[in-house]
Amino acid sequence: MSAGPAISARSVAAADVLRLLRPSQWVKNLLVFAALVFSRHLFQPSSVGRSVAAFVSFCLLASAAYVLNDVRDADNDRRHPAKKTRPVASGRVPVPLALGIAAILASVALAIAASLGASFAQIAAGYAILQVLYSFALKDMVIVDVMAIAAGFVLRAVAGGVVIDVEVSPWLVICTFLLATFLGFSKRRHEVVLLEEGAAEHRASLREYSPYFLDQMIAVVTASTVVAYAIYTVSPEVREKLHTDQLYLTIPFVLYGIFRYLYLVHRREGGGNPTRELLTDRPLWVNVVLWIGTAIWLLYAR
Repeated sequence: MSAGPAISARSVAAADVLRLLRPSQWVKNLLVFAALVFSRHLFQPSSVGRSVAAFVSFCLLASAAYVLNDVRDADNDRRHPAKKTRPVASGRVPVPLALGIAAILASVALAIAASLGASFAQIAAGYAILQVLYSFALKDMVIVDVMAIAAGFVLRAVAGGVVIDVEVSPWLVICTFLLATFLGFSKRRHEVVLLEEGAAEHRASLREYSPYFLDQMIAVVTASTVVAYAIYTVSPEVREKLHTDQLYLTIPFVLYGIFRYLYLVHRREGGGNPTRELLTDRPLWVNVVLWIGTAIWLLYAR
């Protein structure tokens, strides 16, 4: 008779551990494949294999960072209307167990990174260090907190090029940084509006933000992202490297994606979880699929 409850308990524990890892956030690590696509290596098996291994490494590192961050923020998360149900904040996963899981994930991730070469391993280690700095210091610094998040996205993009030994375009770095900054400020806006007067208690940097201030910064990075991407698509250097002069045809997808996200932020009170918005908002993910499909067609089928 006791076997049933025991199995149920193990099942719940496993579900909590899985939630702790936040596998839905692994979508962000697909950025590792950007260099693979835009370097025209998409159909080279060896490059694809190395990119997949790089993706796995970053997924494990990201999960380790999320676990560490949850441990660090457990007290504050208990005062957040949504985050209070997280496994560590709710007490369903003990802190020692969470830290042990983070250590194992990070160790496996860095071992995979080392097998992919010294240059990639250095970037992966840099990403891990950045996540630790973010969890314990940078996240409480106004503006710097969002720029640190954007830097993590840039490291993913650069790592994707390094792992397949291709030159990383400065435009990839610029566009990635700007887009990630846009998403970061949008997330901060959502938090400030949601928490209102309690924002400062949840995170120190939030007391320095206001919806108006964030709207100004979002406007700047929105325009900068679109302009940077447009220049990238018509750059003579890029056209020569990618053997296409029609990449500009993907600009409407970028415009729509940004406008749709702004609509979700301002009209649907979204933006708190960019990954969830991407996966649940049909117009947004259809637009992303069309953008990727068009880019692949222009790069490989023409």
